[in-house]
Parts: sequence; structure tokens; C-alpha cells
Amino acid sequence: MKFWREAIAITQRILIELLRRRRSLIFWIIFPISILLINGYVLAESMQLSIEEGFAYAAPSTLVGAALFFSCLGGSVATVVSEREQQTLKRLFISPLSGTSYFLGIFLAHSCIGFGQTLIIYTIAAFWGTTFKGSVFLGAIIILMSIVAYVGLGFILGTQLARRTEDVNSLVAAFGVPLLILGGAFFPIRFLPETLLELAKINPIYHMNQALLAVSTQGDNVQDIASHFQFLSGFTLMMILGGWFSYRRMVMLEKRL
Repeated sequence: MKFWREAIAITQRILIELLRRRRSLIFWIIFPISILLINGYVLAESMQLSIEEGFAYAAPSTLVGAALFFSCLGGSVATVVSEREQQTLKRLFISPLSGTSYFLGIFLAHSCIGFGQTLIIYTIAAFWGTTFKGSVFLGAIIILMSIVAYVGLGFILGTQLARRTEDVNSLVAAFGVPLLILGGAFFPIRFLPETLLELAKINPIYHMNQALLAVSTQGDNVQDIASHFQFLSGFTLMMILGGWFSYRRMVMLEKRL
């Protein structure tokens, strides 16, 4: 119970800080809506679909490929780097707060942000008649695994490669933009040449996108998306372990300084 109380306190602190920065909060809301609108209309026109079908195909890609990527991966990198710069971590180490609680708190905070963006995207898509055809529970599991994988990767990048706040944008762009393009975040993967399509199959964003797309638009179950689900499960576990070990290494280095 002590870990959970401390983790919830960290979560509340991060979310309260976000609410206080109203300009940033507004941008986090505008960003997924604008990407969804652009993707929905482009897909409807280019693939000769109805507006309803266009938004049905655009919503999963916009969510896992754009909204969650920048808020959960980019946000967790920025959180870790800024707290190292502002010496917040050193002050936390003096307090009775455990490292596990801090780690879990950041996961919970970005999960709240991610599910908030999920609600926004599917609420907007619903105005154009889009419905979630598959299991909502299975869709929520895919979204949760995507959030956890992004935050775990964010810990790895934020603790190992980023030293200053200025590094965050270049780091996320260098690692993220190619993966987003290959993962089908901005256009359907059917437009990729065969060589790039084979390369995309080792891209976790591709599996996030395809799994959620199949569940939401075709009503597929877990057996139908078994290959995507298994890849995503393994990747998520790797990112949890990698993020945790990277965080512990950062803690030991910070305590020595």
C-alpha cells in the first residue's frame, strides 16, 4: 500500500503540473484532433471511402502512431530529463520516497494522459459515425500495452541518451519519425514498397497500429491478431525491464553526484 500511495502522489504531482501549464494542455488536446481530422479526410479521399470509413481507419493510427507516441514516449523523456536538470530527483532521494514508487508514478501519469487522448480521439471520430466494432476490452489492452511500451522506451532514451531538455526534440525525432512512417501512422502501409514493408514488420508501431486497426474496424479477436499481439506483448515486457534497469542505473549515478 505504501508504494501505491507514493506512486499516486507522484502521478497527481505530474498531472497537476500539466493542468497548471494550460497552454501545453491545450496543445496536447489540439494535436490529436488535428492529426485525426487530416488523416480521416485524406484516407477518405485517397482510398475512395466514405467519411465514416475514413475516420474509422484514421482513429487507431492517429492514436497509437501519433498521439500516444508523442505524449507517452516524448512526455516521459521530457519528464525524466527536466527533473534531472532541475535537481528534483536529488530532492526526492532525500525524502522517504522509494524509487519504485517514482517509477510507477510516471507510468500512471502518462497512462492517464494516454487514455485521455484515447477518449478525445474516439469521441471526435464518433461525430462522423465511427464505431468501435471489436472488443473494447481487447482494444484497451492493446492501448495499455502501447502506453507502457512507449513510457518504458522513454525511460531508456531519457536516462541513457538525453542530458538536457534541448536534446528531447532531436532525440524523439531521430528515433521516432522513421518508425512512425514505417508503422503506418501517417498513411496506410499498403503504400510502402515490399522491401520497406518487410522492414516494418520488426517495427513495434506497425504491430500496435495493425492490432488496434483490426480490432476496431474489423472486430477481430485475439486469435486473429495473434502475431501482432505476441510481438507487442514481448516488446512491452522488454521495455518494462529495460526502462526499469535504465532508471536504476540513473538513480545510482545521481546519488554519486
